[in-house]
Amino acid sequence: MSPSPAADNVLVTQSPGVGASGVSDQYADGKAAKNWQLYIGEQDGRTLNYKTFLLNLLKQKKAQNILDAACGTGVDSVMLIEEGYTLTSSDASDKMLKTAYKTRWDRRREPSFFDWEIEEANWLTLPQDVRKPIGGFDVVLCMGNSFPHLLDDHGDLRDHKKCFKNFHDMLKPGGVLIIDHRNYDYILKHGRAPKKNIYYNSKHIRDIRTQVIYENNAPKQITLNYTMDVEEDGDFILSYQPHTLKSFTSLLKDAFGGNANHTIYADFKRMEDEPEPAFYIHVIEKPANKFNFNQV
Repeated sequence: MSPSPAADNVLVTQSPGVGASGVSDQYADGKAAKNWQLYIGEQDGRTLNYKTFLLNLLKQKKAQNILDAACGTGVDSVMLIEEGYTLTSSDASDKMLKTAYKTRWDRRREPSFFDWEIEEANWLTLPQDVRKPIGGFDVVLCMGNSFPHLLDDHGDLRDHKKCFKNFHDMLKPGGVLIIDHRNYDYILKHGRAPKKNIYYNSKHIRDIRTQVIYENNAPKQITLNYTMDVEEDGDFILSYQPHTLKSFTSLLKDAFGGNANHTIYADFKRMEDEPEPAFYIHVIEKPANKFNFNQV
């Protein structure tokens, strides 16, 4: 949910909505979903750098059957369907999925879109919410800084660990999880988010204000207040779990095993080529053998 300040300076939720299976839906009031669509621009508004990076990676991994586990309005799924991939798309927000459903209906006469599977689902119950193909998916995709929407309500990251395990279980042996997050190390150090956006050719974003909430002298939550230059009220607030690169990597290794092949990119470049990226992109492979590295 997106917190907004009340009159007495107590943080209250902007919307009481919840997504599938009880995961908080920060887009439930419809406003953030609408403004997010303006923020990302047209369906073909993905940057060329991102599209090239993703398509090259999928080709390298010989992927075909993909689960877009944070599809939102369907912008990535549409791009990949048009490139010939088989997509199953899921999201916990029914408000965000409305655009994806509409796109599928508008293009239903195209066989690839007619066969496009879209499910309202969330990561905590992913194996129950989404039909897994025989053997598993070639790729599970979770991009656009989606995963940090899941906040650590228990203080021990148990939900995050469960979600990563579910991502792992949805993959075939040798399949890969492609997942990203903002550079929260930079935000915690500088108190603001980098202004550059590597994903969207947005023409409407005017400002992103940053608030870091601490608990017991440790970062608990980061809120980003997006201001848009549109005729209607274009402001919306989203909350994020402040995953550092080290902590996020540790969670992935716990789920996939310490010896799993794991590559980290910085704004689609090698880490050494981009010292202060806006985003980190992780590509981690489910081991092809049945040995459980967590038992080592």
